[in-house]
Amino acid sequence: MQEPPIAAPRQSANILNSPRARVALTRTASLVVLVVLWQIMASLVHSRVLPAPDAVGVKLLEYAADGSIFFQTGITLARVAAAFVLAMLFGAAIGIALARRIRLDAFFDSWLVIALNVPALVTIILCYVWFGLTEAAAILAVSVNKVPTVATIVREGARAVDRELLQVAEAFALPWGRAFLRVYLPQLFPHLMASARSGLALIWKIVLVVELIGRSNGVGFKLGIFFQYFDIVSILAYSIVFIVIVLAVEMVLLRPLERHLSRWRL
Repeated sequence: MQEPPIAAPRQSANILNSPRARVALTRTASLVVLVVLWQIMASLVHSRVLPAPDAVGVKLLEYAADGSIFFQTGITLARVAAAFVLAMLFGAAIGIALARRIRLDAFFDSWLVIALNVPALVTIILCYVWFGLTEAAAILAVSVNKVPTVATIVREGARAVDRELLQVAEAFALPWGRAFLRVYLPQLFPHLMASARSGLALIWKIVLVVELIGRSNGVGFKLGIFFQYFDIVSILAYSIVFIVIVLAVEMVLLRPLERHLSRWRL
């Protein structure tokens, strides 16, 4: 009796040759090259200003062993998450409202331009002066800095919504809520994802400044202490943790979510 052919090796080869696998390998190779260049530069400079990757790795393991880096990073991540959710909700609502009402957009357009150009440091200081050195003031300062950006991006996306599709939904007498979720909102997904990506990139930075100025915990607070002692190794150790978290959020959350929400375009 003839045995069936074994297809596992071919299947594995096809997986490795898939476009997604090639992209993943390319990104991994890019990170490896970056670490190698870092090691070469540290060897050439041979200064405490640029420590080698192995020294940073040892320090990172020390902070991981005593749990301090997880505690401080967790506090910062909680602030980032709270500010991100608030900024996305209020920014998206403002952007949609401005796109749907011409007079409203004309009235608040100057306000939006001013809010976009106010330095984040000014907003942080004002929030701390007005509301005190509290957790609510810190999260509010971060959110206020991000809301104008989200509103601007979503407003442009809402202006480009296909009105004919909305008319079709109205012709079929779809309820307003269902038409919004099934017809209107999917067309905004690319702009919402763009605002989410830019929002995370901006909120990470602003949260660290907020913690550096007026909080007694978090990664920004620790970086301020390391700066005072010129502890470059510890600064880079905490920075690596943040880089890993950002890459994980991008690859595990944002990209799969974007593919899932954009599947209707295929």
